[in-house]
Amino acid sequence: MKILFGVQGTGNGHISRCRTLAKALKKVGADVDYILSGRDPKDYFDMQAFGNYRTFGGLSFATLNGKINFRKTIQRIRAFRLIKDVRDLDLSAYDCIISDFEPVSAWAAHHQNRECLGISNQSVCQYLKPKEYGTIANVIMKYYAPVTQPIGLHWFHFGHKLIPPMIDSFATPPTEDGKIIVYLPFEDLTEITELLSQFPQYQFSCFHPEIKQSSARGNILLQPLSRDNFTQALLSCSGIISNTGFALISEALSLGKKILTKPVAGQFEQVYNAQCLQSLDMATVMEHLNSMKLKYWLGLPSPKPTIYPDVATELANWIVSGQKETLLSLSQRLWSQTKFPSNVSERIKSLGYV
Repeated sequence: MKILFGVQGTGNGHISRCRTLAKALKKVGADVDYILSGRDPKDYFDMQAFGNYRTFGGLSFATLNGKINFRKTIQRIRAFRLIKDVRDLDLSAYDCIISDFEPVSAWAAHHQNRECLGISNQSVCQYLKPKEYGTIANVIMKYYAPVTQPIGLHWFHFGHKLIPPMIDSFATPPTEDGKIIVYLPFEDLTEITELLSQFPQYQFSCFHPEIKQSSARGNILLQPLSRDNFTQALLSCSGIISNTGFALISEALSLGKKILTKPVAGQFEQVYNAQCLQSLDMATVMEHLNSMKLKYWLGLPSPKPTIYPDVATELANWIVSGQKETLLSLSQRLWSQTKFPSNVSERIKSLGYV
């Protein structure tokens, strides 16, 4: 099967999730071409899984001090270039089009009257219709990357045909060394270090795009972005502090790491993700960088891991087999293999689900 896979490049979480599915698609014999958009090509890293991928400008959100900056976001839009990229992308050679909230592939499929699978956490909103999404958010979710078959990834199904997260298997089992990972790429680095320095009895490993070389600042190890180094730190840490993207939170849940998360203000999907985590008792949420909330969270014990099935392999097989099994059947089968910690199971029951 010949597949075109469009990957949203603005967040490392999108790339991480798609990297996991890329490996699974390769194992089942799919022939896949990848396109990425939303990031300067020089800023991509650890991209071996995507082969000779192509890049486009696409669309991306601009942030300032942990908030969406709509003025800068609008200034970034290059509409004529986007339209040209969409019209020039020929899909005639492909049997299947996949978009992970990536607009060039999705709009090209729409323009050429092709079916398109939308595999992303953002596709959840097509089913759940979150009340927190206002008019602007709903317009964005409808028109940013339109697909014919939304496949929503989520931490729980909430009674809909969603599927669990796709998580890479780890070569070594997790441990706890007492260190806390901090990954807040949309926050001001100075504000982050000022907050962490108030807790000298704890050791923090802070990864941030502004950091270009490893260094130590008191109880804080400042590290540049690196998938290998980050993965090793994640496996051995005692907790993570992050924004509320989907992929990293999913990995932390599967490893049994406690989570303190701050959604990016104005980024509606992160705000909704945070509310879901709170309702399921999966994480602690802070609305802003908050020393009192951090102090409380640091004293919490580590949770039990959430055990999700091998979703990437199941999904890859489902795609190359021509999607003969219904999405509802696939969803039910995958959730039947998922095991939640007791506190999460109790919270799920209290919400009226079994």
